[in-house]
Amino acid sequence: MNVLTQSFHTKYNTAPFSQIKLTDYQPAFEENIAKARAEIDAITNNPEAPTFENTIVALDFSGNLLDRLSSIFFNLNSAETCDEMQKIAQEVSPLLTAFGNDIALNEALFHRVKAVHNQKENLNLTPEQATLLDKKYKSFSRNGALLSENDKLKLREIDASLAKLKLTFSENVLAETNNYQLHITNENDLKGLPEDAKEMAHSLAKSKELEGWIFTLDFPSYLPFVTYIDNRELRKEMAIAAGKKAFQNNAFDNKEITLNIAKLRFERANLLGYSTHSHFVLEERMAQNPEKVKSFLNDLLAKAKPASEREFAQLTAFAKEIDGIEQLEKWNGSYYAEKLKQKLFNLDDELLKPYFQLENVLNGAFTIAEKLYGITFNEVFDIETYHKDVQTFEVLDENKKLVAIFYSDFFPRKGKRNGAWMTSYKSQFIKNGNNERPHVSIVCNFTPPTESKPSLLTFNEVATLFHEFGHALHGMLANTTYSSLSGTSVYWDFVELPSQVMENWCYEPEALALFAKHYETGEIIPQVYVEKIKESASFLEGMATLRQLSFGILDMAFHSNNPNEIKDIKSFEKAAFEGTTLYPDVAENCMSVSFSHIFAGGYSSGYYSYKWAEVLDADAFAYFQESGIFNIEVATKFKENVLSKGGTELPMELYKRFRGQEPKPDALLKRAGLI
Repeated sequence: MNVLTQSFHTKYNTAPFSQIKLTDYQPAFEENIAKARAEIDAITNNPEAPTFENTIVALDFSGNLLDRLSSIFFNLNSAETCDEMQKIAQEVSPLLTAFGNDIALNEALFHRVKAVHNQKENLNLTPEQATLLDKKYKSFSRNGALLSENDKLKLREIDASLAKLKLTFSENVLAETNNYQLHITNENDLKGLPEDAKEMAHSLAKSKELEGWIFTLDFPSYLPFVTYIDNRELRKEMAIAAGKKAFQNNAFDNKEITLNIAKLRFERANLLGYSTHSHFVLEERMAQNPEKVKSFLNDLLAKAKPASEREFAQLTAFAKEIDGIEQLEKWNGSYYAEKLKQKLFNLDDELLKPYFQLENVLNGAFTIAEKLYGITFNEVFDIETYHKDVQTFEVLDENKKLVAIFYSDFFPRKGKRNGAWMTSYKSQFIKNGNNERPHVSIVCNFTPPTESKPSLLTFNEVATLFHEFGHALHGMLANTTYSSLSGTSVYWDFVELPSQVMENWCYEPEALALFAKHYETGEIIPQVYVEKIKESASFLEGMATLRQLSFGILDMAFHSNNPNEIKDIKSFEKAAFEGTTLYPDVAENCMSVSFSHIFAGGYSSGYYSYKWAEVLDADAFAYFQESGIFNIEVATKFKENVLSKGGTELPMELYKRFRGQEPKPDALLKRAGLI
């Protein structure tokens, strides 16, 4: 019997990882698609007149088994993949795309949805129901329901091709990351590298039965290398290797794939009556259109550029002063920035890391959530995981009622993609009076423990943990009726607000006192370090802002114009970056071909949303600061109007209900030291 084609008989209905075999996936997808199709047919062929309940609600609750299977499979394909799993992904993605198209292009079903939508004004719907109705109607109108039969076929072909291309793009980036290693046997080459990073590299070499030290393009290995290694040539080799992933004219090259994705998205948008992919995407975002996004990015660029140029000149002068370097190159940036930071603030990651033991930081995030939202986290050992590194927690409210199941997965390994993300294995929704609680996970790639030390985080990793935990709170505190509007199912330029606002607590003395304790002595982080962390928060912020804006501008360059005119990806990228460039170009490198956020993830025409959400988060946190960072009244407003509401209403309405006004960029510019 295939465990993936039925309800799970596990504690809290959690995923039964140990019972799943790789050979179960393909047949389970086929069977669950067939079951979901039967549910759709039942709605379509219902002899009764279409109503909100028998059409819109029925549609939202259909395909539950398929949704759970998809979440398990694709989550593991990111966190614990293998060649066989990637092969299955290539097989099942087109099936899912075809099924999605079968629904979106089902004329009889659309007529029922349209019939309900036409009576919208007379149905006396709640705001959540009205949003669901709009969302369902648009899921048809924006996906080809109004097209001719011929164009519907064309749309299906485009969607099937896109699904495969995005998977291949992602697999190529992972393969290139895994295929590179720098093997060092001369200890002199490691001068400047902190002991932890050295020990980690030695352990890696040992695991591969090699002498010396091995460095990879995984972030916990790569970042200390380019930040601390004194040997400039080795830093250069490592940085160029990272920058040329999927840009090497080999089997994993993404140049053509990148261009094909952009072209197909453009063709799809045109087919649906939009002038570009950005016009299509932004219709369903707070920003609304490409012009508004470009003006937002250019406005911030104008404010950040003078500061970034001053900072770059300062960094260049510093590199010249200590090492006689005339021209700062990309592989010198992190190295001299760290040295300058130490000089200005007498503060470096190695000084701070002993105060940020992973377990303490995680417990700190839990304590802050408890103080703000009244929830507690209890580690449990009777919920299955997919890897020994994964921890599981029951999240309970003040009355000891289950709020959510929380999984954490923190260390890099082969088969796990780079970066950090939050995801869910089961959504929250209310059905038959029963509030089904969500199963939420955060996945990161932090510095693992070594033989002599626990996992000690850089401050940047601390902020990353808080960021993903903010997303997790958005998922865990969800309290909506319909799963498609629950948790993080919000506009993409709103989804980063809960995550980015959470990062602010990392900088507050009152919050740091809860978890920043020396792993050996238990001493709370000295106040002088806390002040320096706050002071250094805006260190080189102009340059960091410029870099973030450059990614948003590149995204818009690909998606708000006609990509058929792009002749060469590298020169196109160079032209897009022109107004944001500080370092000389590196001929062997190209960012676009490994820009997974926009070419494999869901951020196409949406990368600007990180900065957009920063405006929201700085404004929101300023409100917390006015009343005290643990003020229950403000936290309750945030929980009730933002975290629990998901996508049930327009984001700006939810934000104004929390804040009492629209957000202003002043708090962000002030925090970043740009005004």
